[in-house]
Order: sequence, then C-alpha cells, then structure tokens
Amino acid sequence: MPLQTLAMFFLGTLAAGGVAWVFIYPLLSGERRAEQRKASVARAQPMIASPAARAVPKVRREQVEETLKDIEARRRKAKSPPLSVRISQAGLSWSKRQFIMISAGLAVVASAIAFFTGTGLLTTAGACFAAGFGFPRWMLHFLKKRRERKFLEAFADAVDVIVRGVKAGLPLGDCLRVIATDSQEPVKSEFRAITETQTIGMPLGEACTRLYESMPLPEANFFGIVISIQQKAGGNLSEALGNLSRVLRDRKKMQAKIRAMSMEAKASAVIIGSLPPAVMLLVYITSPTYIELLWTTELGRLMLAACVTWMSIGVFVMKKMINFDF
Repeated sequence: MPLQTLAMFFLGTLAAGGVAWVFIYPLLSGERRAEQRKASVARAQPMIASPAARAVPKVRREQVEETLKDIEARRRKAKSPPLSVRISQAGLSWSKRQFIMISAGLAVVASAIAFFTGTGLLTTAGACFAAGFGFPRWMLHFLKKRRERKFLEAFADAVDVIVRGVKAGLPLGDCLRVIATDSQEPVKSEFRAITETQTIGMPLGEACTRLYESMPLPEANFFGIVISIQQKAGGNLSEALGNLSRVLRDRKKMQAKIRAMSMEAKASAVIIGSLPPAVMLLVYITSPTYIELLWTTELGRLMLAACVTWMSIGVFVMKKMINFDF
C-alpha cells in the first residue's frame, strides 16, 4: 500500500511538472515573447512610400498621357490638311497662290480645246472641271505617295544610324544631324527640318512629332512618339528605336510579299480593263463607219457614257480588291 501511494504521488508529480513545463515555463522563461518578436520581424510590413516616391511614377504617367494626347490631336488634324500642307507633302516648293494659278490655267486651256473642237457645253464644263480641279489634286496625291515610298525605303537605315550612335555614346541631336547630312532624299530634308526647328529653340520631342505633319505615315508617327516620350519620361532609347527599326523592316518585307502575291491579280485587272478600249480601237481601224454611231448619234453617246461609267466602277472595284492595307 505505501508502494502504491508512492507510485501515485510520483506519477502525479510528473504530470504536474509536464503541465507546468508546457504552459508555465514559456511564460516564465520569455520564449513566447521571443517567438512573437521573431514573428514580428519576419512578417512583411506594408511599405509606406514617401510622397516624393509616390509622385515620381504619377508624374511620369501624366507626362506620357499628355504626350499621347497631343500626338493624337495632331494625327486627327493631319487627316484633312490644308492645301499648303498637301503641297509641301508632295515635295513641291509652290505656294498656294501658284498652285491655284496653275490649276486655273489648265482649266482655261482645257475649256478652249473643248470649245474649238466643237463639243457641247456639258463636255466643255466637264473638261474644265477635270483639268482645273481633278488633275492637279490627283497629281498632288501621286507625288505625295511617291515621296512617301522613297521615305520608307531609307527611313529604317536612318533609325539604325540613331541606334548605333546612341549605343556609341553620341547625343541624339548629333545623330539627327548626321542623318540630315548623309541620308537620301526625302529623309535628308525631313531630318534637316527637325534639326533646324530644334536650333531655333523648339524641344526635340516636339520637333520629332512634327515629322508626322509633313510625312503622314504610321512609321513617322511611331518615331515621334518614341522620341517625345523618351525626352519627357526617360527610358532606353536605343532599345525602343531598335524595336522600331525591326518593325519597319518587317513591314517592308510584308509589303514586298503582298506586292508579289498580288501581281497576278493586277495583271488580270489590267488586261480586263484594257480589252474594251483595245477592241474599240481595232473596230474603228477596220470599219470606222460601224462604230462612229457611238459618238455621232444621241443614243450612241448615251450608251458610250453608260459603258464608261460601268467600266470605271469595275476598275474601281478591282483596284479595291487587289490593293491590300496592312
């Protein structure tokens, strides 16, 4: 019996000591406070940024947004430029007055030719309108497109010059002056205009964005956006322009591929469009009295006008089908 009592006392003491070890000893030894302190140190506390640190990204974002808004406004304005801007885009040094005087002279010459050949009043008015209004503006559009093609052929090389110069440590202004001196036309004249406007005090970013006004191309718009944002918000200019140069060359390759694939359709359209005039000419050579009824009688002139209208519509539709925009 005393042995059982001693064993029970020993087991009770051991159990009380275990409970005290588990619950009371950590409080007395400070282990719990140490664990709480370790947890507080290891736990990620939210960083409280200073007002200056928060303001830097905000200011940069506002600058980028403001630049993009200005460029978008210029792009909308460039969709319907005035006559003087269209003349400069075509690469002509004429003034607006000179262009109007030349158009009026062409209208007078065409009206005189139509009047002295004995055509009707409606034909004379149509010739006057076509020579005085249609032909000069079509010529402006043709010269503008040809100048844009020449610009795109040399623009990628000009961007590569800027990329290599920036990587070599040259300032951006010196790279632009190198292009304005050694590049081909019309890239040479456009970059010369950029350097001249920068010389008179215009910021470089704004001078580059004005390139889109004289050369309304997506590539020129991309270039102006990259330079303007880099001047206001900073960034890796060589990497951005390197990507732009790669995009320009890829677009050029895609354009050549599309042109090669559409040559068969263009040849077919040329043959189909030239068949009626060719047949008319051959019939007139072999038997002129048979086909003269088309322009000597009222019904024939009406039929000829209807045929010309329908042929023009067909040529326009074929042109839209084989001209791909990308």
